[in-house]
Formats: sequence, structure tokens, C-alpha cells
Amino acid sequence: MVKSAYIHIPFCKRKCNYCTFVSYPKIELKTQYIQALLNEIKNCYQGETLKTIYFGGGTPSLLQIEDIDKLLNIFRTEKNCEITLEINPETVDEKYLADLRRIGVNRLSIGVQDFNDDILKIIGRGHTSQTAIDAVKTAQNVGFDNISIDLIYGLPSQTLKGFETSLNKAFELNIQHISLYGLKIENGCYFYKNPPKNLPDDDAQAKYYLKAIEFCKQNGFEHYEISNFAIKGFESKHNLNYWNNENYYGFGLSASGYERNIRYYNETDLIKYIENPLKKLKKDSLTLNQQLEEEIFLGFRKSDGINVAKLNSKFDADFEKMFEHPLKKYSGKYIIKTKNGYKFSDDGFLVSNIILSEFLL
Repeated sequence: MVKSAYIHIPFCKRKCNYCTFVSYPKIELKTQYIQALLNEIKNCYQGETLKTIYFGGGTPSLLQIEDIDKLLNIFRTEKNCEITLEINPETVDEKYLADLRRIGVNRLSIGVQDFNDDILKIIGRGHTSQTAIDAVKTAQNVGFDNISIDLIYGLPSQTLKGFETSLNKAFELNIQHISLYGLKIENGCYFYKNPPKNLPDDDAQAKYYLKAIEFCKQNGFEHYEISNFAIKGFESKHNLNYWNNENYYGFGLSASGYERNIRYYNETDLIKYIENPLKKLKKDSLTLNQQLEEEIFLGFRKSDGINVAKLNSKFDADFEKMFEHPLKKYSGKYIIKTKNGYKFSDDGFLVSNIILSEFLL
């Protein structure tokens, strides 16, 4: 049964220089988009009681409060449903944040990326370090007690010392969660055609990542997933639904969903989606082997790792026999045996893509 829903809001004031997400600086199409989104949800949502709802983007905080309220009112939700909305610091004020609380949003994911103003300018962010700090403090003042911020390491001109400064500023804000991503320059972003100077190399990025793990542990944050750290009890329930390979709805432009072993993908062209929000761009029916692969890949993302007994029972498999070679090859430094199965070490997370390629069936 589906218990989670992702809702994509594709509007931004402008595109950040590293961004390849499906987003458009076309807020003038918001009214038509919201109507199409409501149409899709009303036709596809089956009335389940949801435990998580996540508004991602784009910049969901560009929506009016009444737009978000309309979308939320379609769903049935558990009493303690986790409702997350991504915000950019420069798009919110005290009234907006208070109104979000009033309509039921109880978790914020704030796109900070770094606390160095020069770097923020280089990567095309629309806020300053102080704007980000003010947004967090204002959210706390109106009652938000479950706040996550995004940080990126490996940014142009970023140094290890500067990154440590950003981490320290994050912890000083008394937030509950950090999502940490290494910079990837992919086709479709501004940096791809205009490569920035002074990029940290792969070895430097590895040092930043390991430093972040060290800092997070020192500050009482648990490293519960490859890119995510939280005070115990504040892990993202929505994202854990993905990593536990559970079903979820995907609503909106470019959203993907997973229901009854079928993964589907929505239209990525904004006008085409507005014209027909019910059309799926693609549907993949996963074979049993593909389902097992996803269970393994997603399981290894979590710091708890793979629960061998549960996996074997779910797929009528023998995990240790099927993957005897890679388990033996990477055991020790990269893969650690646990009470219930196997997990990546911190060094294993750094080379996870290489290792996981040997768990393909």
C-alpha cells in the first residue's frame, strides 16, 4: 500500500549554476500548473492514509499558501504525518513560515549549500549567508522544530577550512538534519558549458566528506544514510520510505513513482504536462531480479545496511551465496559485517558506485 507522496513544484526565480533538476523560471504558468497538478492527484490518488508528503522542486516556497493548502487538502493523512516543504531562504518571511505551520507543514528542507557569500555568488544562489541564518531562526521562532538544511561540498573555491566553517555555522543553528551532497557537474547545467575555476579534486572531495562525517558525529548527528545526518528521531521519514524500497506516489512535472513493482515517470516538458497531466512518459515493470537489485542498492545507502534475513525471506534468495565474491572482495575496509547483515564503512560509501556494480544480477 502507498503511504508516501512526492509533489514536484518546478518553478524557480532563476537556475543555479550547478542545477540539472527539471525546473523553470516561469512562475507566470503557476496557476495552470497547479490546476494540472490537482487534476493528476485527484485522478491517481487512491485515498490511502499517508504517513509522509514531500514538496520538492524547483522552489516550492514560491507557491502561495493557498496553493499548498489546496494540494494538502486532497490527501488523507496520519495524525503525525511528516509534511516537508523545500524552501530557498530568500523566498520566505515570518508570515509565510507561520502560515506554513498553520496549514500543516511540519518539516522544512532549506537550500543553504554553503555559508560563504563569495561561493554562493559563484554558484548562482539568490541568498547570502545571513539570509539563510535568518530563515532558519525565523522558522524556529514560529514553531518549526524539524529543520533540515542542504550543504554541498566540492564547490568552486571551497577549501577544507572554509567547509569546516560552514559545518560549524550549521550546527550553531540547532537544526535537526543535514543533507550533504558532493558537487556533480552534469550536462544541462551552466557549469557544464562554463567550467568553474578552483574546483577541489576527487581526493579533496573525499576529505570533505570524511570531515563532515567526523563533525556530525561530534555534534550528536547520526550518519543514517550515505548523504544524510540527523539527530536521532529526526531522520527523514519520507526519504527512508524510498531507501526501504517502499511504494510511493510521484505527482507533478518529471516526478517518478513506484507502485506494485511498477516504476513510472511523468512528463518533463512543462507545457505538455499542463496540457495532459495524466500521461506517463514511461512505465517500467520491474522483474524479480530488478527488484532484488534495487533492494540491495537502496539498502546499502543506509548506514544500517542490508538485513540479510529480511531480504532472503522477501525474495526467496540466498544473499551471501549469490554475492559471495564481492562480499569477500570488499570485506573489512569497505563492507562491514553487522549483527543482521552487511553495511558500507565510511570508506565504502566513497566508492559505493564501484562496489555496487558488482551486485548486479
